[in-house]
Amino acid sequence: MITKESVERALRTVTDIHGTGDLMSQKRVERIGVSGDVVTITLNLPTDDDAARTKAEDESRRAIKAALGAREVIVMTKGGKPSLQAAGPAAAGRAPAPAQNPFDRQAPIEGVRNIIAVSSAKGGVGKSTVCVNLSLALAARGERVGLMDSDVYGPSLHVLLGVTTRPTEGRTKEIAPVVKDGLRLMSLGFLSDPGMPVIWRGPIVTGVVRKFLQDVEWGELDYLMIDMPPGTGDTQLTLVQTVPITGALIVTTPSQLALVDAEKGLEMYRTVGAPVLGIVENMSYFVCPHCNGRTEIFSHGGSRAIAKRLGTPFLGEIPLDSAVRASGDEGEPIVKRDPDSPVARAFFEIADRLREACSAKA
Repeated sequence: MITKESVERALRTVTDIHGTGDLMSQKRVERIGVSGDVVTITLNLPTDDDAARTKAEDESRRAIKAALGAREVIVMTKGGKPSLQAAGPAAAGRAPAPAQNPFDRQAPIEGVRNIIAVSSAKGGVGKSTVCVNLSLALAARGERVGLMDSDVYGPSLHVLLGVTTRPTEGRTKEIAPVVKDGLRLMSLGFLSDPGMPVIWRGPIVTGVVRKFLQDVEWGELDYLMIDMPPGTGDTQLTLVQTVPITGALIVTTPSQLALVDAEKGLEMYRTVGAPVLGIVENMSYFVCPHCNGRTEIFSHGGSRAIAKRLGTPFLGEIPLDSAVRASGDEGEPIVKRDPDSPVARAFFEIADRLREACSAKA
């Protein structure tokens, strides 16, 4: 059994970045997390020497795997030498440098043409189901698609796609994504033991999101779809600060409560300068399978009205259908299981509009 103490012992074999002592004795290890045979560590490495930082990360990973048999070791780093300008005018003899714009640190993911944040400020609107089915619809249209689950606390891709395999070590980057149904996938759900909660503070969560963006071997993709967690907090800001996204897709339901939060989510992306590609209304209406009567359970039309008022495209409606729930629970989303069904056709239509929006932006 892997414990925090056994991880500490393994890290005592890793030489410090400055060549004196080890990572533990020099207090470089800020946090150790253990979930079954998955280990997460956060290192504080105050150096601008990228080679030294990379060496410490790699040696830490190897030491833990060799000593403890960990299946996966996630290493996150922080720290760096402060510049003279950061000390202020008294130290440098001149006015302090202007604060760096956090969005200047954005770096594209090599080989990835479009990065789409599938988002909602409110939970329970079916965002993950929409994200997965749109990804499959894009792949069915011949696009190369990756799908990243950035919901660290409540990952769902492994359930919706029926994934039971684990990521492996990449050839050019640390992690190779899982491949299923033509999609390249990454989720913390692939690494965590079933039923084990993730009890992490914000900085660790943002470190995982950056690692999934930067250290996964995504390869050549036309679309990287990112399933965002609810809210407008750390994960959303980390995403837009780390990579230049093509745009956000806002998912909501017709209920007034969901629409209020959808507007907040939309305005959040606009506030940080990220484009909004459009709004999708999920659970828009219900068609009775016996009489074909249409019932608008959660009201109807509110998403279209908000899109018009805020000057954002309305990309389409997805009906409420029990087959969507059942197919997702069984790991075979409706676009794969029954691509000719009315609800699957709605996903295909929205995927086509999303492609058009991305092409127009490009």
